[in-house]
Amino acid sequence: MTRSLSLVESATGAQVAARSLGLVAEPADLDDLMDGSGAGPLECEISWAGPVDLPLSDERAVQAACGIMHVHGRAAGRPAPLAVDYASAAAGVLAAQGILAAWIARSRGVRVTSVRTSVSQAALLVLAQYLGAATADDDWREPTVPGSSTFVSADGVRFEFETLDPQRWLRFWTRLGADPAAAKRGWRPFQERFATATCPLPPELHETVRRTSFTTVRAAADGAGASVLPVREDPGPPAPARPWTLAPFPDQGSSGLPGQRKSAEAGPVSDRPLAGIRVIESTRRVQGPMAGHILWMLGADVVRIEPPGGDPMRGIPPIAGGCSARFSALNAGKSVTEADITTAEGRRTVHELVSGADVFLHNWAPGKAAQLRLDADDLRRTRPGLIYAWASGWGDSLGSSSPLGTDFLVQAHSGLAAALRPADEPPAPSLMTLTDVLGGLVCAQGVLAALLARIRTGHGGRVDSSLYSAATVLPRPARRAEWTALDRPLRTEDGYLALGREARERPEHLAAATGLGACAGITEITSQLRNLPTAFWSRRLAEAGLTATEVCADLRQLARDPRFSRALSVGEHVFPLAPWEFS
Repeated sequence: MTRSLSLVESATGAQVAARSLGLVAEPADLDDLMDGSGAGPLECEISWAGPVDLPLSDERAVQAACGIMHVHGRAAGRPAPLAVDYASAAAGVLAAQGILAAWIARSRGVRVTSVRTSVSQAALLVLAQYLGAATADDDWREPTVPGSSTFVSADGVRFEFETLDPQRWLRFWTRLGADPAAAKRGWRPFQERFATATCPLPPELHETVRRTSFTTVRAAADGAGASVLPVREDPGPPAPARPWTLAPFPDQGSSGLPGQRKSAEAGPVSDRPLAGIRVIESTRRVQGPMAGHILWMLGADVVRIEPPGGDPMRGIPPIAGGCSARFSALNAGKSVTEADITTAEGRRTVHELVSGADVFLHNWAPGKAAQLRLDADDLRRTRPGLIYAWASGWGDSLGSSSPLGTDFLVQAHSGLAAALRPADEPPAPSLMTLTDVLGGLVCAQGVLAALLARIRTGHGGRVDSSLYSAATVLPRPARRAEWTALDRPLRTEDGYLALGREARERPEHLAAATGLGACAGITEITSQLRNLPTAFWSRRLAEAGLTATEVCADLRQLARDPRFSRALSVGEHVFPLAPWEFS
């Protein structure tokens, strides 16, 4: 299937897609099985801009134009690039998903010869929650005060702290002797950092930690029932890992998928290759809902199981059309069944839903499925051939006593927190939810691989993925990047510019283009750029043959920009459109 990667502008995207597809079994009879329609080879294109009408030619330009620099930089109070090819890696996973979905569609008699996606569409998709919140049709506005949730102990240990319980939060700070009022004020920005990408904690809390050894901090966290992990300084992943694993069930169930047929005449092209496939989803927050969202965008019928009264995340502002915009960004289009799965009646409801489904997806805490008697073995007895998918935090990588499996702890421990920042900045997780989103993408890809395997073998299976395994998808340098001021967005009179490669690496050309002598230093160049607007400098540099991209500083701008109109849907808030084109 890696032969399908035909036109690829992003080397990182191609690398990630090829590795992802390499995990999928490719038997000798694959062409006979999948290509009974005679549709010919399947090709995949990964471009930079896709339907975005901008001259984007590298990862840095995409991060600038599509808002990643803006969201990642909120905690620092200025736009900042990620020092890893995050959008390209996400595009690589999307490409692999598109290829798998196309093969599934072919097995059902649908004519598909090519799949197209782009790094820009990947960037917009990973920002779906932030776009939704920024463009909601109410008067609520996100807090944008800078702030970090990375702490430094008295003995110099940089660490991440995590709890999802306000009482444990207060117990932790009480054990450290922090000001109780500051601890109470700190809970809200700490809790909301997953949504806002910034965490303006009261300064007293950071000061308390700076007076305390890490040993004491860890003991306080253990006593409070919270989690603490040091931030690794090595940017490389700690060990090679598969993004997802598939364990086939021994019993044979369905011999294929709904509507599967082989014929000499393929049906018409469809942008919904998973139409007719039913997914039951019991998920919360980001990772699990994102996996279901991907399957829904590919055409699956997705049913959410929510507690009586609905998922509490539905009521979190900003509200758009009566529902949280953030929640809607990942769950719109899914149908809902309410059930208390902790009761016998609720579990019967789950079994009833699963009896007519192809996939069951959850991201429950470790051990909860077994406790509820809703594990893989329980549900596959109800539905032979079921694909059972668990999107976890750590998988089995840290054993039975693993800390909370949340985004920022995973970034800290996996080395991603070090890799995504240059060497002259201390390692710290991005407060943009990088592994949550990538974890959802990886889980969805595992489900697609399992559906394809079921077509070949008739066997269902269990798909396991985690935030930790998703973090290893991102290619990392062996050493942290070395940056100058030109590698960061440069201030203009009214905004920021992100320079292209030649302008960054040949400052003498940049100096000449800005009207300075070729010997002008970086400080002079950056000062000169502050004197005139972004639009002026964009034209001037383009005339000099240098690329530069205006940095999106407000996600609401994207909804109003006609150059993004073919990639975004504007309603009660902005939705990224499905990031694949099938033909």
